[in-house]
Amino acid sequence: MTMSAGWYLRRLSRMGPREVGGRVGDAVRRRRWRAAPPPRPAVAGARFTAVLPAGALAAVPPDAVKRLVAGADRLMDGHAEYFGVERDDLADPDWWRDPRTGRRAPSGYAFDVPYRDEDAVGDIKQIWEPSRHQHLTVLAAAYALTGDERYAERVAGHLRSWWAGNPPLRGVHWISGIELGIRLLSWVWVRRLLDGWPGAPALFEENPVALDQIWHHQRWLAAFPSRGSSANNHVIAEDAGQFAAACAFGWFPSSPRWRSAALRSLERNLRANTFPSGLNRELATEYHGLVLELGLAAVAEADAAAVPVPRTVRLVLLRMTDALAAVVDNRLRPPRQGDADDGHGLVLDGAGTDRWGSLLATGEAVFGRLPWWPAVSGGDVRTPLLAALVRPYGQDGTVRRPAARPAHFPDAGLTVLRGGEDIWCRCDGGPHGFLSIAAHAHADALSVEVRHDGVDVLADPGTFCYHGQPEWRRYFRSTLGHNTLELDGTDQSVSGGPFLWTRHARSRVLAAESSGGTTARWCAEHDGYQDTVHRRRVELTAGSRELRITDEVRGPRRAVRLAFHLGPAVTAELTGNRAVLTWTRDGEDRSAVLDLPGQLSWRAHRGESAPPLGWYSPGFGRKEPATTLVGTGAADDAQGFVTVLGFGG
Repeated sequence: MTMSAGWYLRRLSRMGPREVGGRVGDAVRRRRWRAAPPPRPAVAGARFTAVLPAGALAAVPPDAVKRLVAGADRLMDGHAEYFGVERDDLADPDWWRDPRTGRRAPSGYAFDVPYRDEDAVGDIKQIWEPSRHQHLTVLAAAYALTGDERYAERVAGHLRSWWAGNPPLRGVHWISGIELGIRLLSWVWVRRLLDGWPGAPALFEENPVALDQIWHHQRWLAAFPSRGSSANNHVIAEDAGQFAAACAFGWFPSSPRWRSAALRSLERNLRANTFPSGLNRELATEYHGLVLELGLAAVAEADAAAVPVPRTVRLVLLRMTDALAAVVDNRLRPPRQGDADDGHGLVLDGAGTDRWGSLLATGEAVFGRLPWWPAVSGGDVRTPLLAALVRPYGQDGTVRRPAARPAHFPDAGLTVLRGGEDIWCRCDGGPHGFLSIAAHAHADALSVEVRHDGVDVLADPGTFCYHGQPEWRRYFRSTLGHNTLELDGTDQSVSGGPFLWTRHARSRVLAAESSGGTTARWCAEHDGYQDTVHRRRVELTAGSRELRITDEVRGPRRAVRLAFHLGPAVTAELTGNRAVLTWTRDGEDRSAVLDLPGQLSWRAHRGESAPPLGWYSPGFGRKEPATTLVGTGAADDAQGFVTVLGFGG
């Protein structure tokens, strides 16, 4: 996908004067940097001192070690899976090849590479992901926990291969700051985890090529920060990687300056990216996880290097952790909201480790758990290693934390209604997205997401893709692609491109009663259709185990499509306006009945491609057929649409 002149004009219209000036400066700098990169300053006597404290490795649970070693052995055999594509070439990877399309990215000056053009480059996510080197942190952790030097030698071979094939400013891996930042963080942990290996100093601090790469990565990040309307999770990754490297690899004359600047930016942007309630302002749950991982990793480096961190940094991370504990369901699954690209800040675990349970376990170790937090079972590698570095915070009673589990987050417009332990319902009445472009938002105002014992019943379909497949990108971001109401065949918010919204629907929550009594209630409305208001009420009655959704359309008569997307485990028998839903959980058959508004004509869709309808994306790059029930008709002020979802006892 290449960007048209119209896209550039629309994108420019979402920038302020300061951002425009900064981007002009970036363009001038890119032209100047086209010449050969400057030589790195001389480094003498570099030593790595940011090691793990004694006993940290011994604290890793045996089951976590077992999972890690199994994953590391699979990597040693060359096998990995990225975004739904199984790879068998990871023993000796081609760092520039996209296995999905078979294309190999062109070489040349980094800023000349048309990375959004899949025909020229391939799927850029497939190319970038292995070069985050998070598979190397897994291999390095396997070495640290087993002492098997095969893992360390493979890590060294991959790093030398990558450094040789990706000299500074050449090719696709020098385009995006988030990639450089996460890669630096991976290198810090690789060096830390290989500290007992005799070859580690020769691989890093005694290796001129490694020193060149580390220095040029930090020089790049200092020169080209994400700014203005792009200062979302990308800038957090840039800051965290820059800060981590400047702490752990503080061998250069510029290291103190880079460290101070990155910490100032991290503190400022963590606050800017986070609501006071602790939820991430992008309203994309996986980016909440990414930012929290990056922030915790940065604090770990600060504490390992005895660098003072502003109190606000730890406070934001504490609030993010409490907010995560508040919104997960009884299986520790958070909402599926907004974009999700399976991005992680720091990977030290094998497959099968629950990301959200791991974050809550780390939060418990660093901040202390509250009585209302959900229990976390099992263990992971990352938690004891991070906790060994991070100074505990928030356990002395001086920090005010929620006394009971929050259910409504007014600043984020997110409300969770619960019916007993097993019924979980997320209601969306918040802002469209973050900053002027709302890059990772979906047109999902007033959507609901309902689970029973962790199973998606009324599901958020997910994301699937970013670049290269515009029709699918449009569908998974669309109003019709969510459990809400569409008018006149248009989205509530206006898209100007795959990461750009030019008009944002404005929502407001009118009522949220989620505690006390037997019925939890929520009501909100949005103005995305300008002269028409869509208002939705949701009531969850615990005793009858019934969820009632009432939609009202106030304004001129409009064509309506009301969609309910079922999770992939749910089958539906639709008769008229009643659907009987069935699924299996832990070997037990479950069921529910969905009574749909009788004024509309209902039809079930599943796995359709022209146009897309009836799909669920369990992760980036993956999609599978799922049933979507769509009711069509007309709406005016005189009628409302009532949907009732009833669960068995």
